Amino acid sequence: MNGKVGSGGTASRCAWCGDDPLYVAYHDEEWGVPQHDERILFEFLILEGAQAGLSWLTILRKRENYRRAFAGFDVAAVAAFDDTDVTRLLADPGIVRNRRKISAAIGNARAFLQVQREFGSFDAYLWGFVDGRPLQNAWRDSLDLPATSPISDALARDLKRRGFKFAGSTICYALMQAVGLVNDHLTGCFRHAQLRRSP
Repeated sequence: MNGKVGSGGTASRCAWCGDDPLYVAYHDEEWGVPQHDERILFEFLILEGAQAGLSWLTILRKRENYRRAFAGFDVAAVAAFDDTDVTRLLADPGIVRNRRKISAAIGNARAFLQVQREFGSFDAYLWGFVDGRPLQNAWRDSLDLPATSPISDALARDLKRRGFKFAGSTICYALMQAVGLVNDHLTGCFRHAQLRRSP
Protein backbone atom coordinates (compact mmCIF):
# COMPACT_ATOMS: atom_id res chain seq x y z
CA MET A 1 0.00 0.00 0.00
CA ASN A 2 1.22 3.47 -0.82
CA GLY A 3 1.30 6.28 1.69
CA LYS A 4 -0.05 9.51 0.26
CA VAL A 5 0.69 12.81 1.97
CA GLY A 6 -2.07 15.40 2.04
CA SER A 7 -2.20 18.96 3.34
CA GLY A 8 -3.48 17.75 6.69
CA GLY A 9 -0.73 15.17 7.18
CA THR A 10 -0.30 11.62 5.97
CA ALA A 11 -3.30 9.81 4.51
CA SER A 12 -2.78 6.23 3.45
CA ARG A 13 -4.73 5.03 0.46
CA CYS A 14 -5.23 1.72 -1.28
CA ALA A 15 -2.25 1.35 -3.60
CA TRP A 16 -4.30 0.54 -6.70
CA CYS A 17 -5.29 4.15 -7.34
CA GLY A 18 -1.67 5.25 -7.75
CA ASP A 19 -1.05 8.96 -8.29
CA ASP A 20 -3.38 9.76 -11.19
CA PRO A 21 -5.66 12.60 -9.97
CA LEU A 22 -8.73 11.09 -11.63
CA TYR A 23 -8.10 7.71 -10.04
CA VAL A 24 -7.33 9.24 -6.63
CA ALA A 25 -10.56 11.26 -6.71
CA TYR A 26 -12.51 8.14 -7.66
CA HIS A 27 -10.93 6.22 -4.78
CA ASP A 28 -11.49 8.99 -2.25
CA GLU A 29 -14.99 10.04 -3.25
CA GLU A 30 -16.79 7.15 -4.96
CA TRP A 31 -15.33 3.67 -4.62
CA GLY A 32 -17.13 1.74 -1.93
CA VAL A 33 -19.72 4.43 -1.16
CA PRO A 34 -23.16 2.79 -0.85
CA GLN A 35 -25.23 3.81 -3.87
CA HIS A 36 -28.99 3.54 -4.20
CA ASP A 37 -29.62 5.83 -7.16
CA GLU A 38 -30.96 3.85 -10.12
CA ARG A 39 -29.12 5.93 -12.72
CA ILE A 40 -25.80 5.52 -10.92
CA LEU A 41 -26.30 1.79 -10.48
CA PHE A 42 -27.04 1.46 -14.19
CA GLU A 43 -23.99 3.59 -15.03
CA PHE A 44 -21.68 1.36 -13.04
CA LEU A 45 -23.24 -1.79 -14.46
CA ILE A 46 -22.50 -0.57 -17.98
CA LEU A 47 -19.05 0.81 -17.19
CA GLU A 48 -17.94 -2.34 -15.38
CA GLY A 49 -19.01 -4.37 -18.41
CA ALA A 50 -17.16 -2.00 -20.72
CA GLN A 51 -14.02 -2.45 -18.64
CA ALA A 52 -13.73 -6.19 -19.34
CA GLY A 53 -10.18 -6.76 -20.59
CA LEU A 54 -9.19 -3.14 -19.97
CA SER A 55 -8.03 -1.05 -17.03
CA TRP A 56 -10.55 0.80 -14.89
CA LEU A 57 -8.55 3.99 -15.38
CA THR A 58 -9.14 3.68 -19.14
CA ILE A 59 -12.88 3.61 -18.48
CA LEU A 60 -12.73 6.49 -16.00
CA ARG A 61 -11.05 8.62 -18.65
CA LYS A 62 -13.89 7.80 -21.05
CA ARG A 63 -16.66 8.20 -18.48
CA GLU A 64 -17.93 11.59 -19.62
CA ASN A 65 -17.95 10.32 -23.19
CA TYR A 66 -20.05 7.36 -22.06
CA ARG A 67 -22.49 9.67 -20.31
CA ARG A 68 -22.88 11.66 -23.49
CA ALA A 69 -23.12 8.63 -25.77
CA PHE A 70 -25.52 6.71 -23.54
CA ALA A 71 -28.09 9.45 -22.87
CA GLY A 72 -26.77 10.31 -19.43
CA PHE A 73 -27.35 6.66 -18.48
CA ASP A 74 -31.10 7.13 -18.68
CA VAL A 75 -31.98 3.45 -18.66
CA ALA A 76 -35.26 3.83 -20.55
CA ALA A 77 -33.56 5.87 -23.26
CA VAL A 78 -30.76 3.31 -23.66
CA ALA A 79 -33.28 0.46 -23.73
CA ALA A 80 -34.88 2.18 -26.73
CA PHE A 81 -31.63 2.34 -28.71
CA ASP A 82 -31.84 0.71 -32.14
CA ASP A 83 -29.48 -0.28 -34.95
CA THR A 84 -28.92 3.37 -35.83
CA ASP A 85 -27.66 3.98 -32.30
CA VAL A 86 -25.40 0.94 -32.48
CA THR A 87 -23.86 2.33 -35.68
CA ARG A 88 -23.45 5.72 -34.02
CA LEU A 89 -21.77 4.20 -30.97
CA LEU A 90 -19.42 2.05 -33.06
CA ALA A 91 -18.22 5.25 -34.73
CA ASP A 92 -17.72 7.12 -31.44
CA PRO A 93 -13.98 7.33 -30.61
CA GLY A 94 -14.76 8.45 -27.06
CA ILE A 95 -15.99 5.04 -25.91
CA VAL A 96 -14.87 1.43 -26.24
CA ARG A 97 -16.01 0.57 -29.75
CA ASN A 98 -16.75 -3.09 -29.23
CA ARG A 99 -19.97 -4.31 -30.84
CA ARG A 100 -20.56 -7.03 -28.24
CA LYS A 101 -20.17 -4.59 -25.36
CA ILE A 102 -22.38 -1.98 -27.00
CA SER A 103 -25.09 -4.53 -27.76
CA ALA A 104 -24.80 -5.87 -24.21
CA ALA A 105 -25.27 -2.37 -22.77
CA ILE A 106 -28.53 -1.95 -24.70
CA GLY A 107 -29.73 -5.44 -23.82
CA ASN A 108 -28.79 -4.89 -20.19
CA ALA A 109 -30.85 -1.69 -20.13
CA ARG A 110 -33.88 -3.70 -21.20
CA ALA A 111 -33.16 -6.39 -18.60
CA PHE A 112 -32.62 -3.64 -15.99
CA LEU A 113 -36.12 -2.29 -16.70
CA GLN A 114 -37.55 -5.77 -16.24
CA VAL A 115 -35.83 -6.07 -12.85
CA GLN A 116 -37.29 -2.70 -11.89
CA ARG A 117 -40.77 -3.91 -12.81
CA GLU A 118 -40.33 -7.11 -10.81
CA PHE A 119 -38.65 -5.72 -7.69
CA GLY A 120 -39.79 -2.10 -7.70
CA SER A 121 -36.21 -0.94 -8.26
CA PHE A 122 -32.85 -2.35 -9.32
CA ASP A 123 -31.58 -1.03 -6.00
CA ALA A 124 -33.90 -3.33 -4.05
CA TYR A 125 -32.86 -6.28 -6.20
CA LEU A 126 -29.12 -5.65 -5.97
CA TRP A 127 -28.95 -4.83 -2.27
CA GLY A 128 -31.06 -7.88 -1.50
CA PHE A 129 -27.94 -9.96 -2.14
CA VAL A 130 -26.33 -8.44 1.00
CA ASP A 131 -29.53 -8.07 3.04
CA GLY A 132 -29.44 -4.31 2.52
CA ARG A 133 -26.21 -3.66 4.42
CA PRO A 134 -22.64 -3.27 3.14
CA LEU A 135 -20.34 -6.18 3.85
CA GLN A 136 -17.34 -5.02 5.87
CA ASN A 137 -14.10 -6.74 4.94
CA ALA A 138 -10.78 -6.24 6.69
CA TRP A 139 -8.08 -6.82 4.09
CA ARG A 140 -4.58 -5.70 5.06
CA ASP A 141 -2.84 -6.18 1.72
CA SER A 142 -4.04 -5.58 -1.83
CA LEU A 143 -2.89 -9.10 -2.69
CA ASP A 144 -5.63 -10.38 -0.36
CA LEU A 145 -8.43 -8.70 -2.33
CA PRO A 146 -10.61 -11.30 -4.05
CA ALA A 147 -11.77 -11.03 -7.64
CA THR A 148 -15.02 -12.86 -6.90
CA SER A 149 -17.05 -14.07 -3.95
CA PRO A 150 -19.90 -16.52 -3.36
CA ILE A 151 -22.28 -13.54 -3.47
CA SER A 152 -20.89 -12.26 -6.78
CA ASP A 153 -21.17 -15.80 -8.10
CA ALA A 154 -24.85 -15.89 -7.14
CA LEU A 155 -25.48 -12.41 -8.54
CA ALA A 156 -23.81 -13.31 -11.83
CA ARG A 157 -25.85 -16.49 -12.15
CA ASP A 158 -29.08 -14.63 -11.53
CA LEU A 159 -28.23 -11.77 -13.89
CA LYS A 160 -27.38 -14.28 -16.61
CA ARG A 161 -30.71 -16.00 -16.04
CA ARG A 162 -32.37 -12.62 -16.52
CA GLY A 163 -30.59 -12.01 -19.81
CA PHE A 164 -27.74 -9.72 -18.74
CA LYS A 165 -24.48 -9.92 -20.67
CA PHE A 166 -20.94 -8.96 -19.62
CA ALA A 167 -22.02 -9.59 -16.04
CA GLY A 168 -19.88 -12.51 -14.92
CA SER A 169 -18.77 -12.99 -11.34
CA THR A 170 -15.62 -10.83 -11.66
CA ILE A 171 -17.60 -7.94 -13.14
CA CYS A 172 -20.29 -8.40 -10.50
CA TYR A 173 -17.73 -8.29 -7.70
CA ALA A 174 -16.22 -5.12 -9.16
CA LEU A 175 -19.74 -3.66 -9.27
CA MET A 176 -20.29 -4.63 -5.63
CA GLN A 177 -17.05 -2.90 -4.67
CA ALA A 178 -17.83 0.21 -6.71
CA VAL A 179 -21.34 0.82 -5.37
CA GLY A 180 -20.62 -0.10 -1.79
CA LEU A 181 -22.19 -3.51 -1.32
CA VAL A 182 -18.78 -4.43 0.04
CA ASN A 183 -16.16 -2.26 1.74
CA ASP A 184 -12.89 -3.50 0.26
CA HIS A 185 -10.70 -0.55 1.20
CA LEU A 186 -7.66 -1.91 2.99
CA THR A 187 -7.66 -1.53 6.76
CA GLY A 188 -4.74 0.91 6.52
CA CYS A 189 -6.65 3.15 4.08
CA PHE A 190 -8.33 6.20 5.58
CA ARG A 191 -11.53 5.42 3.67
CA HIS A 192 -11.96 2.02 5.30
CA ALA A 193 -12.93 3.41 8.69
CA GLN A 194 -14.98 6.23 7.19
CA LEU A 195 -17.12 3.82 5.17
CA ARG A 196 -17.37 1.38 8.05
CA ARG A 197 -19.01 4.12 10.09
CA SER A 198 -21.36 5.25 7.33
CA PRO A 199 -24.98 3.99 7.56
